[in-house]
Amino acid sequence: MRFGARVAIDDVSIEFPGHATHVVLGSSGCGKSTILRLILGLLAPDAGEVTVDGTPVGPGTRAALLQKMGYVVQEGGLYPHLTTYQNAALAAEPQRWSPARVRERVAALAEMVGFDDGILRLYPAQLSGGQRQRAGLVRALMLDPPILLLDEPLGALDPIVRADLQAQLGRLFQSFRKTVLLVTHDIREAMILGETVTVMTAGRVVQHGTFDDLRQKPADPFVTEFLKAQALPTLVGERA
Repeated sequence: MRFGARVAIDDVSIEFPGHATHVVLGSSGCGKSTILRLILGLLAPDAGEVTVDGTPVGPGTRAALLQKMGYVVQEGGLYPHLTTYQNAALAAEPQRWSPARVRERVAALAEMVGFDDGILRLYPAQLSGGQRQRAGLVRALMLDPPILLLDEPLGALDPIVRADLQAQLGRLFQSFRKTVLLVTHDIREAMILGETVTVMTAGRVVQHGTFDDLRQKPADPFVTEFLKAQALPTLVGERA
């Protein structure tokens, strides 16, 4: 994938098996968010092919494939003029769900992320950063998609809130066993959430495996440098 003269994705070939949580890890500008946009069909690759469940992503298939995917961005990407409830229910409108079915689904998801009716009545500007992120997750899960894509979902949060939500997400991912693909530059996030971790730099994949593989058998000097840069030794005892 090129943007002008710049190569954003350089001959990358990765397969993410279903029903597991995968993390794409790397510094800003390495191409990790571009991979999500290619999967969503927001970008078309200059060469090669992107497939979801064996179906190539393209203009003729994108609408149907998007029904299988929930997408979460930083701060939740909520519509500011809609309440938390209305943001969550939005995805159900094109599906012509009954009001009762919408209420039942929102209530179940709200309970899952620890929201009460009071929070559901609030607008995004009235929510904390952590609440907005959870509201974005609720919206992404509204139609119960088998695939969940998260683009730096906790990047804008302070360290304490971030650590709490990382733990919550870990428990949620284990409970619903969807195919989850999360991109981040945060090593702790990769350690806690990723069953497999793909490390990228300059548009290339330099290692793909478990987090223990990265620590114990780094395949490239960049992997070692990246882990050391975030003071990995202080995190080892926190592994879930």
